[in-house]
Amino acid sequence: MTHFLHPSSSLRSLGKGFLFPSSSSFLQSNSIALRSFSCQMSADSPIRTQSITIPCQLDQPIQILAAPGVSDSDFRNAIDSSLFKQWLMNLQSESGILTKGAMSLKRVLIQGVDMFGNKIGFLKFKADVYDKQTGKKVPGIVFARGPAVAVLILLSCEGETYAVLTEQVRVPVGKLMLELPAGMLDDDKGDFVGTAVREVEEEIGIQLRLEDMVDLTGFLDQSTGCRVFPSPGGCDEGIGLFLYRGSASKETIAELQGKETGLRDHGELIKVHVVPYEKLWRVTADAKALMAIALYEMAQKEGLLPSLKP
Repeated sequence: MTHFLHPSSSLRSLGKGFLFPSSSSFLQSNSIALRSFSCQMSADSPIRTQSITIPCQLDQPIQILAAPGVSDSDFRNAIDSSLFKQWLMNLQSESGILTKGAMSLKRVLIQGVDMFGNKIGFLKFKADVYDKQTGKKVPGIVFARGPAVAVLILLSCEGETYAVLTEQVRVPVGKLMLELPAGMLDDDKGDFVGTAVREVEEEIGIQLRLEDMVDLTGFLDQSTGCRVFPSPGGCDEGIGLFLYRGSASKETIAELQGKETGLRDHGELIKVHVVPYEKLWRVTADAKALMAIALYEMAQKEGLLPSLKP
C-alpha cells in the first residue's frame, strides 16, 4: 500500500514529467514568416496588423489584427505568446483542421489579453476559418488559457476510500465549487506531472511522491492527444488527469477536513473537503472530477492501473 505523506511546507526535486511541445521548437521546425504593417482608417484610429505565413498554407498569408482597446504591447505579446503559437501548432497537427487542406485560416482578431505578471495568462481572439467546399465560415471564437492538470486523490482509511476536494470561489459561475485540486501549467516545458504535484502542495498542503502518480489520460488513445477537453467549442484548455492512491489515518482525514489553504495573497481562498469516494460523483459538478472518475473506473475495470506499492 502506498502511504499518504503528511503536510509538508516544501517540495523536493520533481524530476522529469510529461513534456508538451514548446513554442520555440515549433517556430524552429515550422519557420513561420512574419511581416508587420499598419493601415490607417482615420487620423486617430489606426488598425494594427501583422501578417504571418504558416507551412500548411504558404500561398495564403494570415492577417492578424488588434481590436480597439488592445494596446501595442498586448498585441505584440499575444502574437509572441506560447498560447497563440500552440494554437497555430494545433491547427497543423496530425488531426489539425488545416492539415488536409479542406479549410483555410484567413484572419485573426486579437480581442483581449490578461497578463499574469510578465506573461499572458488568458488570450481572447476570433479566427476566421473557412470551409473551402462550402465557402462558409465555421465558428471561431477562442478563449485560450493553455494546458492544465488535475489530480484525483484517493485515500484508504480503515476499509473506506475517501476523495480529497477543494472548495473554491468561482466568479464566472457565481458559486462556490467543489473541485479536484487543479492548476494551469506555469511554463512552456509541459511538465504535467510535476505541475500536478505542485498544485496538490499549494491547494491541499500535502506532498505527494512523483513516482506514485498515475496519468489517467495516458490510457486514452494516442489520437486524442492523451488529454481531455472540457469545452472545445470555445476554449483550448486540454487537461491531464492524474490519480494518486494512498493511505491515511483517521487523524489525518480529520486534519484535512475544512483546512484553509491556497495562495491567499493571490486571492486563492481554498477550503479542503474529504468525502467518501462512493459519493463523489453526486456531490460535485466539477467536470474534471467526473471525467477522472470515469477514466479511473474504466482503467480499473480493464486492469490498466499499476499495483499499489507496499
